[in-house]
Amino acid sequence: MSRQRIVIVGAGFAGYETARTLSHRMGDRVEIVLLNPTDYFLYLPLLPQVAAGVLEPRRVTVSLPGTLPRVRLVLGLADDIDLEAGRVGYTDPEGRRGTLSYDRLVLTVGSVNKLLPIPGVAEHAHGFRGLAEALYLRDHVTRQIELAAATDDRRECAARSTFVVVGAGYTGTEVAAQGKMFTDALVRKQRVWRQGGKPRWLLLDIASRVLPELDHRLSETADQVLRRRGVEVRTGTSVAEATHDGITLDDGDHICTRTLVWCVGVRPDPLVSELGLPVEHGRLVVDAALNVPGRPEVFACGDAAAVPDLTRPGQYTPMTAQHSSRQGKVAGRNVAASLGDGHRELYKHSDLGFVVDLGGAQAAANPLGVPLSGPLAGAVTRGYHLAAMPGNRVRVAADWLLDAALPRQAVQLGLVRSGAVPLESSSPAAGAITGAGRR
Repeated sequence: MSRQRIVIVGAGFAGYETARTLSHRMGDRVEIVLLNPTDYFLYLPLLPQVAAGVLEPRRVTVSLPGTLPRVRLVLGLADDIDLEAGRVGYTDPEGRRGTLSYDRLVLTVGSVNKLLPIPGVAEHAHGFRGLAEALYLRDHVTRQIELAAATDDRRECAARSTFVVVGAGYTGTEVAAQGKMFTDALVRKQRVWRQGGKPRWLLLDIASRVLPELDHRLSETADQVLRRRGVEVRTGTSVAEATHDGITLDDGDHICTRTLVWCVGVRPDPLVSELGLPVEHGRLVVDAALNVPGRPEVFACGDAAAVPDLTRPGQYTPMTAQHSSRQGKVAGRNVAASLGDGHRELYKHSDLGFVVDLGGAQAAANPLGVPLSGPLAGAVTRGYHLAAMPGNRVRVAADWLLDAALPRQAVQLGLVRSGAVPLESSSPAAGAITGAGRR
């Protein structure tokens, strides 16, 4: 008899754990196919350190063929799912069309940048959801500092050395915190900057405080670290318009800048809304066993799925990597159970806490509900990331040691052009971590 085929769409936190669980559970008794645009799992929480030159890009990528040897990887982006025919249509990296039939389907397509109808943002801002965006930002920031140092126009110098991050959640806070340290290190090497002045970083959010998801005390700790470092924190403020030369805030203030980083949050991948199945705020409705009601062969988890939160009746689990990775494990076991291996189980998990890396030895953390800040929180944060990563732990730790002992290398590699990372792009990545992690 031919083997049953399980197709997993997306290799973020949920998809990776689903594939790994199924591989361990069922081995070669079934055909496990993982459809993903890239051949790696991206560990999103460390992307700000890639943008700031702390980590090399490959450190946050984990090879799919190398760590999932029993899983068949198909490179492509799913764009058409026919539930009646049991087929997934996709486009591969070279633009060719392909289809995959399935006996079981697991949708873990994750999330994409959240766009707001603000004039100029889509054209002039860049998101922060993928490796290409982190590489582009590192090159862009380095280039702006070098161009600022080379010009005799003081206004142009000020604009190029002004960096604006919109969104004071986990990602935006870390990008601003790491970015300020990065640019301060860059200018220390250039004589023109020794005459006074430093790069200017602004962190904006419509909320009343940074990290509004966190406890007030830890939110205040993060705010103090940012301000001491020189980051201008503006809460209760939003962008009204963006242009090539700067942004206008909703209070009428105009800021001249060449850099606008958009970190206002994420939304579920639009693919799930096109299936004709019930959705909740763009997320595919599933039951507590991660099964799509009325479709016993279809499962979904991660950011793209509205999973009932059994610890908070009437609510859905938040879009976090902690939930995504754990849901992936349950989805893997339940898919196996649907094929006669094991028993079906319900997803139930309470957040374990969070970590926010503020650069250097600074962090804010709440592991198991215990609030921490400063170097102790920094140690807990890095320890968590090393434990959570499915690979590259030694290389990541080595980069951290080198960064502590040696100056960072700051050169433009020119690998990613601005047009290759539009804000509308849906990076092939899953949600982030909040519980013992972030977001």
